[in-house]
Amino acid sequence: MSTPSLPVLVVEDDADLREAIVDTLMLSGYATLEAHDGESALACLKRSPVGLIISDAQMDPMDGYTLFGEVKRLYPGVPFILMTAYGVIERAIDLLRAGASHYLLKPFEPASLTREVAKHILSMPEGPDDEVVAESPAMKQLFSLAGRVAKSDATVLVSGPSGAGKEVLARYIHRHSARANGPFVAVNCAAIPDTLLESTLFGHEKGAFTGASQTMPGKFEQAQGGTLLLDEVTEMPLALQAKLLRVIQEREVERVGGSRTIRLDIRLVATTNRDIQSEVTAGRFREDLYFRLNVFPLRLPSLAERREDILPLARRVLKKYSEAAARPGLALSGEAERELTAYSWEGNIRELENVMQRAVILAAGAEILAADLMLQGSSGNEGVVARPTVAIESSDDTDMRSLEKRHILETLASVGGVKKLAAEKLGISERTLRYKLQRYREEDADGSFDDQDPTPI
Repeated sequence: MSTPSLPVLVVEDDADLREAIVDTLMLSGYATLEAHDGESALACLKRSPVGLIISDAQMDPMDGYTLFGEVKRLYPGVPFILMTAYGVIERAIDLLRAGASHYLLKPFEPASLTREVAKHILSMPEGPDDEVVAESPAMKQLFSLAGRVAKSDATVLVSGPSGAGKEVLARYIHRHSARANGPFVAVNCAAIPDTLLESTLFGHEKGAFTGASQTMPGKFEQAQGGTLLLDEVTEMPLALQAKLLRVIQEREVERVGGSRTIRLDIRLVATTNRDIQSEVTAGRFREDLYFRLNVFPLRLPSLAERREDILPLARRVLKKYSEAAARPGLALSGEAERELTAYSWEGNIRELENVMQRAVILAAGAEILAADLMLQGSSGNEGVVARPTVAIESSDDTDMRSLEKRHILETLASVGGVKKLAAEKLGISERTLRYKLQRYREEDADGSFDDQDPTPI
């Protein structure tokens, strides 16, 4: 069974012709979307991913040529077919040179249309994949492109902010490639000292330098038959960039201190959190290496740009940490969900993971409350006594009990010691709160623990 295609977006200001094209595509089994001009096409692309755009050339106010420029800028990799009259074929050819997939001369036969659609349309991301979340149109489009490039051996350059999931995307490409049964080897170029990075990548022979007591294959060799990820490649020093360029060009490597060349059979994926073209302009990254890596660029949006993914990601992370803490029934309250979707997420998915791990520790009841998230500057925390930032290094029982105690006492203090209000904010019963406070009194060796209400309940 073939993988279903993403819908075809038909952009045509002639309603009769648009209807005829849509009917032809639907009879051939393709889902379709419609737009009457370039502006409405861009609005449609914001709402839904598409597998192909078929656009008329002559439209007002935005014509097909301008639409192509916007699609190339905002949705790189989406196939684009231009419909044009014979008299303006030169501009259509210019679009082909700029990256358009094909052009159709009006009038054209239905068979010509369906043949070109079958050739260029993108498919849905393949099958269920437990490692990724793609609810937003931007991510569905991205994983469709990733699935398409995965079938080739083309080098992929993934750009995007720190913590957005660039390695997750690289692993997705590996899993959906012909090399899926081979190794996936990741190297963080920013985390390895410059003096060790060369031998880490290329390996070394025994005695090649002080401390090289034995021969060691490098990451390139370890990735034979699979995929090598060069994470944060723009952090690599210039001198090593020249050596990397040669390895990529020749597809062979020499270990440090060695003379034998080793042929490579690998797929290369590189990532960066910087504007790599700016790095090239500033002279910090080699232009020739950039062109070697930028065969198939993919841009990973920040979490704030894909808000439809925030809650699915939060629920997945919550499930992981709640099960690890033996609290599998934890769920997000409505208030917590609103806080999560409204937050800026400058730290992206990495920050979301930290927030959910913290919330699991702090939650006193069966639901994660907005206060448990401890989101800085979120609306739900106004008027609440500020809590100290908690560094979560361990999730053992002792740490969880102490953090729970701190959370309960701080909440109690924030409502002036009134247990009824504290229980409501914590999402637990007054009986449970009183039980926990009694346990804290019993654990208090010097008798200094005092939780008496300032006013009777």
